[in-house]
Amino acid sequence: MGDICLTTMKFLLVFDFDHTIVDENSDTWIVKCAPNAKVPDEISNSYQNGHWTEYMGRVFRFLGDNGIKEEEMKRTMTTIPFTEGMKDLLEFVGKHKDSFDCIIISDSNAIFIDWIIKAADLHQVFNEVFTNPASFNGCGYLTVENFHAHDCAQCPVNLCKRKVLEEFLENSSKQRMKYSQILYIGDGGNDLCPVMCLKKDDVVLPRQGYRLQKLVSRLSQDVFPLKASVVTWSSGLEILTYLELLIKQ
Repeated sequence: MGDICLTTMKFLLVFDFDHTIVDENSDTWIVKCAPNAKVPDEISNSYQNGHWTEYMGRVFRFLGDNGIKEEEMKRTMTTIPFTEGMKDLLEFVGKHKDSFDCIIISDSNAIFIDWIIKAADLHQVFNEVFTNPASFNGCGYLTVENFHAHDCAQCPVNLCKRKVLEEFLENSSKQRMKYSQILYIGDGGNDLCPVMCLKKDDVVLPRQGYRLQKLVSRLSQDVFPLKASVVTWSSGLEILTYLELLIKQ
């Protein structure tokens, strides 16, 4: 008799980072390091829609040119505030890893996210973090690269969160991991693309009053309505309560 392959079932939590886990945009928070906490107009006015990573490259170059080193950047980034209740939520998830897998898909960068979640002692909560690769070069300048290439017309050129989520689910399936439910927690316009691939048993949790919630609320009249359930939130504690009920079912 052949070996029996067992499939593990868990809930998958997918988190955005900026304005979701933390209550600010990590990329704009770093500008606090700059002289007078601002960048020149020629840089701030140089952003082109969909090309945020290139824009941040110019910001990081300016910081490097002004002698801002890794230690100072790290000190600044680890003062970023977490969204209300989010630390409690993540600590709860960390205590129930037998029920939850947890990933981040973010248009921030690997260095910032690593600094912030390690400083809060939350790094073990996350199975994987998908974000733009970053490193310090030989001159001590922070550099950032596009996460991947894709052909999605809706998303920024550097990152399609739907593609990341679909590839993660495909790889998980190959490893005999099936998720009974996906819960997507986010706030921004670039979170709309991935939530559109969620199934009827899944849940999208848009932050109340932010762009994703407004976009999702319009989808009920759309030609292609959202299949997943919608649960809005203002505090991580509301999500924690929802998850408590989920694992008691």
